[in-house]
Amino acid sequence: MATFDKRGDLQWRAQIRRKGYPVQRKTFNSRAEAEAWASVVESEMARGIFVSRSESESTTLKDALDRYKNEILPTKKSQVSVLSQIRLLSNRLGQYSLAAVTPTLLAKYRDERGKEVGPQSVKHDLSLLSRLFNVAIKEWGIALPMGNPVRQIRMPRLPSGRDRRVSSGEMEKVATVSGSGEFGDLVRFAVETGMRRGEIASMRWEHLDLKKRILRIPETKNGTPRTVPLSRDAVQILSDLPRRLDGSVWSFSPNWLSHIFADSCKKAGIEDLHFHDLRHEATSRFFEKGLNPMQVAAITGHKTLQMLKRYTHLKAEDLAQLLN
Repeated sequence: MATFDKRGDLQWRAQIRRKGYPVQRKTFNSRAEAEAWASVVESEMARGIFVSRSESESTTLKDALDRYKNEILPTKKSQVSVLSQIRLLSNRLGQYSLAAVTPTLLAKYRDERGKEVGPQSVKHDLSLLSRLFNVAIKEWGIALPMGNPVRQIRMPRLPSGRDRRVSSGEMEKVATVSGSGEFGDLVRFAVETGMRRGEIASMRWEHLDLKKRILRIPETKNGTPRTVPLSRDAVQILSDLPRRLDGSVWSFSPNWLSHIFADSCKKAGIEDLHFHDLRHEATSRFFEKGLNPMQVAAITGHKTLQMLKRYTHLKAEDLAQLLN
């Protein structure tokens, strides 16, 4: 049963005692507000669906993000970009309690943030919030009034994936114009394997078995190791490389790779070509060789067929030959 006590000149405290539930108390600016709250809580208790919202009402989003940073983030592989997102979200929405972070509030944030950055960046922000709310509900025992609010809004529509294909002539120009034979070999190797920039830069000789034609990648972007099968041309490229004393296969860091590639494209007069496009090109070539989606995914390390599709751009003329 609910009772109401006047607390000073401008506040009313509602208190609900019901068997089987902890005592619920909350203070309001008017008796009408206190009675409305009590009516909702008592109705939920009577129907057996009441869950205390006290912790979600007293915990700000900033507090939750800080807890996520300290407890959850250290277990994740990628942290730098997430720390930047946490700072941004704390500044923009941190003052709201978890209970006050509604779908309407997040939809407004989505639209306003979308005027500043691309849809992929907005999606990353919302995905981080969604993970935070899931952890709060499942692991921290914080009941949210409407569950995970991110699941109740529309995610930003992402643009179509790049469809830039790399011609053999362009690849050879980029490989030779840099003046580095090693860089040229690396570019050719990238198209042969479809590996990510970071995976190539971190290759080590102890992870290679050239007789079996395989490369073991102990740590990937997805957080799971995988083994990459190597073509004859890829094995030949590696066989011709000099061995480095530090055990690394290549002498380039990921950022330096992108820098040299961009500079080489500029010197060669090639426009709108990025190092990551070599992965797109390799994936498309695997399909053109007749490999099925599961086989290609096993090589490239894509987790879903939807992502694999975004990386695949088959030439219509090649498909026409297959039809005839």
